[in-house]
Amino acid sequence: MFCWQCEQTSKGQACTVLSVCGKDETTAVLQDLLIHAVKGISKYAHKARQLGFKDNSIDVFVTEALFTTVTNVNFDPLRMQNWLIRAGKTMDKAKKLYENARLSGNLPIEDFNGATKWKPAPDINGLLAQGREVSIETRKQRFGDDICGLQELLLYGVKGTAAYAEHARILGKESDEVYAFFHEALDYLTNENPTVDELFRLCMKCGEMNLKTMEMLSMAHVSTYGAPVPTKVRTTPVKGKAILVSGHDMKDLEELLKQTEGKGINVYTHGEMLPAHGYPKLKAYKHLVGNYGGAWQDQKDEFAAFPGAILMTTNCIQEPQPSYRHRIFTSGLVAWPGVQHISNRDFTPVIEAALKEPGFTQDEPAQYTMTGFGHDAVLGVADKVIDAVKNGDIKRFFLIGGCDGAKPGRNYYTELAQSLPKDCVILTLACGKYRFNKLDFGTTEAGLPRFMDIGQCNDAYSAIRIAQALANAFNCSVNDLPLSLVLSWYEQKAVAILLTLLYLGIKNIRIGPSLPAFISPNVLKVLVENFNLKPITTPEKDLAEILGTSA
Repeated sequence: MFCWQCEQTSKGQACTVLSVCGKDETTAVLQDLLIHAVKGISKYAHKARQLGFKDNSIDVFVTEALFTTVTNVNFDPLRMQNWLIRAGKTMDKAKKLYENARLSGNLPIEDFNGATKWKPAPDINGLLAQGREVSIETRKQRFGDDICGLQELLLYGVKGTAAYAEHARILGKESDEVYAFFHEALDYLTNENPTVDELFRLCMKCGEMNLKTMEMLSMAHVSTYGAPVPTKVRTTPVKGKAILVSGHDMKDLEELLKQTEGKGINVYTHGEMLPAHGYPKLKAYKHLVGNYGGAWQDQKDEFAAFPGAILMTTNCIQEPQPSYRHRIFTSGLVAWPGVQHISNRDFTPVIEAALKEPGFTQDEPAQYTMTGFGHDAVLGVADKVIDAVKNGDIKRFFLIGGCDGAKPGRNYYTELAQSLPKDCVILTLACGKYRFNKLDFGTTEAGLPRFMDIGQCNDAYSAIRIAQALANAFNCSVNDLPLSLVLSWYEQKAVAILLTLLYLGIKNIRIGPSLPAFISPNVLKVLVENFNLKPITTPEKDLAEILGTSA
């Protein structure tokens, strides 16, 4: 195996024996093969679209297949094998779509090579042999580090965008333009003679499409659950039976809340589900009582201590421990061998498991954190924010957020947040906030909170809206605002967000705790020269440079 798509890849280079995330070689190789198959499917779909022919079922399959290969989603070789069987059928459908498109215009049918020729082998051993033939290592040897690295940067950006597109589709929002881009990008990844310039162009286009996708997802959330409002969220348990919901999927949470209403079960969010408490239609459920625990990488200890049932939605699952394996469930695209999977959002097994467990036997002393500072909420007090900046009450905004992780070095973000002067405001999003979101940062002289949780990783759209509104108010570019972006990354959704920020021309972004292994020194040089992208160093040194003070 060879996997380097996440920040915690082994030795900062690649996982070659067992992935740090827990993915075994079989699953990793099958995922490589699924991506290869999706490239062939998209070549047919892209060529058909150019002639006005498309098929939504193909679009959705490609989107879901991309998402299922994102880090910490699908660890089940059997489910991966089923995905490959479906991929073979979808390849046939896409080929037929392309042929019909050509025949409708009396055009000759081209015979493509490469990924379009793939058909699933009849057994697991055959599939593994196919997967090894299309590994990243084979492309590194063929194209070199620069081209291969840019191919992976594009692929991971597309994977991240596909994850957000799938979240939006679940809530009834789709974009034909975004689907078309997926096929265009994946088609180019089959190119026998790729160029640096074209790959870089497509990476920037990926940033553009991800922005559109995040906007679409934001609209889906708001139209379904209402615009987020600043909300105090309890972070300590209350007495009673309990279910813990982790991941990102608001639809799963909503359906679970409906099915548990009146059953005497309290529902808690975990990880990236914390922002659910800011949505009016979700917070209206009285048995949505609080948030339990912190970021995804702490789940083994936190889930073991949680006295109820656990539901994992979308990504972020780790290997379930024996102490809670019998009471953890997966849904959507998430899968782990031997863990019961919930289909069609019928959460009866989760509810039954929760009723069998003891639950919390007493209320713990109440503690709280805040969430719900989406762009509507922040821009609703924009006049106060602008006045505070003009009066000098706020000297600088720091967007400190992104994916959290277990690798050493992430305490940097806690120390940075704690070191900020009182005239600085922290904006945050994604699970990186768990490094500091339970600290008391107080308020500015103008009474504005110094800590504002914007939401999930996909709520980077809200952060962008806030930054653009401030830039308009001060008649300057985002790069000229008193705003510093200090980001942590872990998986492919973070890559998509970074490409969006680069597409928007935002410079001087600090990123860490380490740089992507798949970005070669030459590609990194281009990013530094064009965008002044910077790796983090120490909180003291970076803060001194940002504020223009001596270290």
